[in-house]
Amino acid sequence: MSAIAQTTAGRVEGSEEHGLCVFRGIPFAAPPVGELRFKAPQPVEPWDGVREAKSFGPISLQAPNEMLEALLPVPDPPQPQSEDCLYLNVWTPGLDGSRPVMVWIHGGAFTIGSGSEDYYDGANLAARGDVVIVTINYRLGALGFLNLPALGETNFGMRDQVAALMWVQDNIASFGGDPGNVTIFGESAGGMSVASLMASPEAAGLFHKAIPQSGAGHNALSIEETNTTALKFCQALGVDPDDVDALMSADPADILAASVAVDPIASAESASDMADAGASATPQMPFQPVIDGAFLSVLPIDHIRQGSADGIATLVGSLDEELKLLAAAGPTEPMTDEAALAMFGMIHPDPESAYASYRAARRERGEDDSANEIFVAAIGDVMLRVPGLRLADAQTMRAPTYAYLFDWKSPAMDGALGSCHALELPFVFGAHATVPEFAGTGPEADAFAEATMDTWLAFARTGNPNSDAAEAPIWDTQSKPLMVLGPNIRVEHDWRGPELSVWDNVIS
Repeated sequence: MSAIAQTTAGRVEGSEEHGLCVFRGIPFAAPPVGELRFKAPQPVEPWDGVREAKSFGPISLQAPNEMLEALLPVPDPPQPQSEDCLYLNVWTPGLDGSRPVMVWIHGGAFTIGSGSEDYYDGANLAARGDVVIVTINYRLGALGFLNLPALGETNFGMRDQVAALMWVQDNIASFGGDPGNVTIFGESAGGMSVASLMASPEAAGLFHKAIPQSGAGHNALSIEETNTTALKFCQALGVDPDDVDALMSADPADILAASVAVDPIASAESASDMADAGASATPQMPFQPVIDGAFLSVLPIDHIRQGSADGIATLVGSLDEELKLLAAAGPTEPMTDEAALAMFGMIHPDPESAYASYRAARRERGEDDSANEIFVAAIGDVMLRVPGLRLADAQTMRAPTYAYLFDWKSPAMDGALGSCHALELPFVFGAHATVPEFAGTGPEADAFAEATMDTWLAFARTGNPNSDAAEAPIWDTQSKPLMVLGPNIRVEHDWRGPELSVWDNVIS
C-alpha cells in the first residue's frame, strides 16, 4: 500500500510498512551539481503530479574507509553515490496529528556515511514513541567543506543540514509532525554538527532540543587552517586554487581522490597511523565546519557559552571507551609506557603528571592500567568526552541540560571493543538485533535497547530524558551528575573525575 503527502514542492508517494508511513528519497534542496557545486543549497524545483518516494536517494560521494568497514557493518549492496545527494527520509505513524519530530544527522568524520544506513532505520523509534523520524544526507569531504577564497562560499555541508531543517519546518506537519517540537540528534561528526547548529545564527529557530552524541562544540577550523587544506587539495587535484572554472568542471571521481589524499583519517589503518599522519595524537579532520564569519564566527562552544542556544534543552554524552573502536584495528604489539608518554606529550604540557594521574585513578578503581588502556582512554577523553562535558557546563546555564555516559560493552573481537565509539547507535534506533555480533543479543540486550529508546524518546517529547528506564538529574558544574546507560543503569557523580581533571587548564 502507499501513502501520499503534500510538500511545498509537490506531492510525494511513500509506502505503508508495518503500521507506519515511510517516505524515502525526498529532495529537500536542488541537486548541488553543475553551477551549484560549491554553493549553498538552493530550493527544490517544484514538480507536477505525484513523485515516488519509496527508495532511498543517492548518498554523498565518499571513499570507502577500510579500517572502519572492517569493524562495522556496511550496506550490501553498496548505496549508490552521486553529487546529487540532498535527500531525506521520513518514518511516521500517520499523516494526521502533531507528533514530536526527531531529525537524525549521521556521523563519519564529515567524509563518509548517509541517512539511509541500516543502523538509522527510523521504524522502531517512530513506532515505539509515536514520533516522526527524519534522516538526512549532506555533502561530505571537499564537496561539503572545501574553503577557498576564490569560491566565495563555504560550509556547504552544514548549510545542507540547515536546508533540511527548513524543509522540516515547512513540510513536517503534512507528515503528522509538529514543527514546534523538533529535536536534532547526531553522533560523532553528527554530534559535532548538532553543536555547530546550536551555535550558528543560520539555524536559529529551526529546532527546539538537541542531542549531541560523541561529538560536541570544539570542532571547527579557522580560515587559515582550511586554506592550507584547500591548497593541498588543489595540488592533489591538479588545478590552480584561483581557477574556479577548473574546480567547477573537475570530474567528481578526481575530487573524491583529492579529498582522500589530504585526509589522514581516510587512509589510516589504525589510531596510531592517524597520529603519525597528523603529527598529533588527535589529528584534525581536514574537512569540518569552518569559522567563516557567517555560519560560525568563533568555535561552536564559544557561541554556546554566549547564549546562541538559549532555551534549547540538551542531552549530551559519550561512551566510556570511545577510541577502542580504532585501537582494535591497530597494531597487536602492546604499547609501551614510553610510547604512550610521547603521545601524551603531544596533547598535554605536563605529560608525566597527566599520565600518572590516569594510571593512579585506574588502579584505584581496579581497572587495567596498561599503557594501551591509558592511551586509548586519554585520547577518547580529549577528542570526545571532555568537549561534551564542556558543552554541558556551558548549556546548563541556558536551558535544561543532561549528560549521559554509555558503558554497555560490545562482545565483538572477544570484548576488545569494549564500550566503543558508535556502539550506542543500534540501541538508540532499536536496531541491535541486526548486528548481534557488535551490539550483543538476548533478553538483556533487548531490554537495554528499550531503555535507551525510551530515554531518547522522553527527551524528544518533553526536553527531559527521565523515564521509567533511567534517572537523569539536571547537569550542574559542581556535582557533575551523569546518567550511566549500560548493564547497570545508574547515576554517577564526577565519574572518572581524577583523570578528567588533568584537562581543566588544557581544553577550555
